[in-house]
Amino acid sequence: MPRLFALLCLSLCALAATAAPQVRVVGLFPGAAVLNIDGQRKLLKIGQTGPGGVQLLSADSHKAVLRVDGVEQTYELAREYNSGGYAAPSARTEMSIARGTGGHYWVAGTINNQNAQFLVDTGATSIAMNEGEARRLGIDFRAIGTPMMASTASGTAKGWRVVLNSVKLGGVEVLGVEAAVLEGDFPTEILLGMSYLNRVGWREEQGIMYIQSKH
Repeated sequence: MPRLFALLCLSLCALAATAAPQVRVVGLFPGAAVLNIDGQRKLLKIGQTGPGGVQLLSADSHKAVLRVDGVEQTYELAREYNSGGYAAPSARTEMSIARGTGGHYWVAGTINNQNAQFLVDTGATSIAMNEGEARRLGIDFRAIGTPMMASTASGTAKGWRVVLNSVKLGGVEVLGVEAAVLEGDFPTEILLGMSYLNRVGWREEQGIMYIQSKH
């Protein structure tokens, strides 16, 4: 009997060791995805491998194809749940920004862990910056970006669409944020557009903008 119990324990341990990782896709972008792998959040770009050997093979705004435990599977966007099957509550982080000169909101933050100064622009589709700022931040936009044409206040400009690993204001961090890098010196500041703001909670009250994490 003890021998049988020991063999059963060994079999269960072997099964646990070889179990496929639990994977959820919690963010989707062209060429990148944010995954929750066994409770760990990770941004992967196409071809990259994350925890548990999970590899991202393709991704767009609707679905991602992953190789999990050697098997290719298609995943759609999913909410994050805990082991009990319900959405796990968490404390939300909030920060405030006072309205500055000219009625604008200026805020310091980081892009890919590099310091950045933002001008909040709710009229901008995405985060936007000039090529000089992109180089300072270490973004090789010509190599990783997708060529595009952007409409600006001064006309049409050549640019590159990229995905930033992270954008953080205070304690409010968002992974995998779309941005546009524009050729030349425009815009003169980094515009914090809706590609970030749509993924956080924000409101404006009496000259103060409040930004809150969604989870």
